[in-house]
Amino acid sequence: MSIDSSSAHGVNFAEPRSFPTVFKSNFKETLFPDDPFGHLKNEPCSRKTLKVIEYFLPIFGWLPRYNLALFKYDLLAGITIASLAIPQGISYAKLAEIDPIIGLYSSFVPPLIYALFGSSKHLAVGTVAASSLIIAASIEEVVPASEDPILYTSLVFTSTLISGLVMLALGVFRLGILVDFLSHSTITGFMGGTAVLICLQQLKGMLGLKHFTTHTDCVSVVRAVFKNRKEWQWESALVGIIFLAFLQFTRFVKQRRPKLFWVSAIAPIVTVIVGGLFAYFGHADKHGIPIVGALKKGINPLSINRITFDPKYIAGPLKGGVVTAMIAIAEGIAIGRSFAIMKNEQIDGNKEMLAFGLMNIVGSLTSCYLTTGPFSKTAVNFNAGCRTQMSNVVMAICMMLTLLFLAPLFSYTPLVALAAIIMSAMLGLIEYEKAYHLYKTDKFDFVICMAAFFGVVFISMDMGLCLSVGLALIRALVYVARPATCKLGHIHGSNLYRDVEQYPNASDIPGILAIQLGSPIYYANSEYIRERILRYLKTEQSDATLKGTGHIEYILLDLGGVSSIDITGVGAFVEIMRILESKEIKMILINPRLGVMEKLTVTKFVEKIGKESIFLSIADAIESCKFSMKSSKGMSVVEVNVA
Repeated sequence: MSIDSSSAHGVNFAEPRSFPTVFKSNFKETLFPDDPFGHLKNEPCSRKTLKVIEYFLPIFGWLPRYNLALFKYDLLAGITIASLAIPQGISYAKLAEIDPIIGLYSSFVPPLIYALFGSSKHLAVGTVAASSLIIAASIEEVVPASEDPILYTSLVFTSTLISGLVMLALGVFRLGILVDFLSHSTITGFMGGTAVLICLQQLKGMLGLKHFTTHTDCVSVVRAVFKNRKEWQWESALVGIIFLAFLQFTRFVKQRRPKLFWVSAIAPIVTVIVGGLFAYFGHADKHGIPIVGALKKGINPLSINRITFDPKYIAGPLKGGVVTAMIAIAEGIAIGRSFAIMKNEQIDGNKEMLAFGLMNIVGSLTSCYLTTGPFSKTAVNFNAGCRTQMSNVVMAICMMLTLLFLAPLFSYTPLVALAAIIMSAMLGLIEYEKAYHLYKTDKFDFVICMAAFFGVVFISMDMGLCLSVGLALIRALVYVARPATCKLGHIHGSNLYRDVEQYPNASDIPGILAIQLGSPIYYANSEYIRERILRYLKTEQSDATLKGTGHIEYILLDLGGVSSIDITGVGAFVEIMRILESKEIKMILINPRLGVMEKLTVTKFVEKIGKESIFLSIADAIESCKFSMKSSKGMSVVEVNVA
């Protein structure tokens, strides 16, 4: 049974590329998909040098063009986010079980580093609640903060350094692909679960409790609240409810009137000031309402001598550093990209990882703990009209002035006010509308989201994250192991062949079975693909017998969607060809891509199947097949309409 070889015109059977060429191409595509320096090929050396410097230090790209008109916007935005950074810094530091002044430090040095290396105009640097809680939970497993606060704080700095090194390594080796395993569903569920935990943990401050649990799961927290109900202070609860109601009201105002975003932005600092005045003049600490306590003023002392890698304690900082690095990168880059899209701009994820890594490394050496790009502060920065990264510099200067002159004034801040600020911020992270949208659009994504949510709430944050990522990986493996395939039919009146399930009116091609394969063919799915093709054949032969249209003589495999194939996949093709030959059926390959063609060539499969059995398109293949096809009654030619 032969096929007209002239129909194979145009198929490229060139010699396969060398291994170094293929490796270089794949390596570049994997790690440099954005081709950051591709546009500099024909540029003079001086310009190339300048552009490379701008790439690694984005400040040299925007600072030479900076002017007073831009600074007016950045000044307002910087002051606004500074007013938010002060209460958040104190609040999240308490959440991490460290001195509140460290929270203020963390909004001074890291923003300056980000202004040098960051690529996002809108991202505002600061501490985040989720990472604060993760760090506290990880380090308290080895050293409780209440037992040895000095060692505990040193381990927090160590965890921040490890986190920064992980971020920097991911950026240097351009391994942002690892962060992609934290899917949108995982982040939504994780942040929602963490928000619930953080809200529950703030019941300690809201109720004025002195004893609490070090565990982070929901059951332990609720048990601790009711176990210590004799310590409940109704005065503290009343003040907390008032503050929380005020903060939620300002959020409601912002949602109804977006132009009044500043009302919500300044609400936390107003809460801190009012709470501090109330505590000072009302002697709140004598009425069961604890306050922050003494805050020393001054610039960050160096903490390089406090970094410790003692094997006895390193497990906690290592665990916290790695987990928070992945979460902080995913959150920061996602937020930066979201606001960049609103301005039809884009940011470089790898440069962001470099910036995050460097600012946390430097921060860990200057008494700062983990920072990234929190949503609340970035949203305020964006709405305040920031134009460049200078808004972070303005915020840092404001924080420096606060540290030098105003820090002691915040020592009277009631803990209940900080609890209300955290709870108000966390309530906005429970995105039930997104979860419902996932349920309506993709049930598996919803399961991934809920795994993260309930895992965090009822087990632990790291287990919740692992469960969700594990389910996402299982889903990806299912896609790899069970790739999409479909039978193609002819669209009447055209030269097109499409999935018969999607287009029921597509007609069968007498004597020919066309199948489209839509994924790489690897050891994990080659057996499935073999069985699936044979199952298509069995079904098609049964239908042909019932319809009396004659048995199948050709199987066409459309490989346009197959980007690569391994040795096992080629072996599966050999088996399929042998099985088909025993049934007097010819296998035809359609449009194999470069990598696939090279592998078929070097494995001698092209010689086995014959060059005349490889075509550029389905139409070419069918046109060639119809002249040699047997009819059900003999050897007459069956005319197949491909018009």
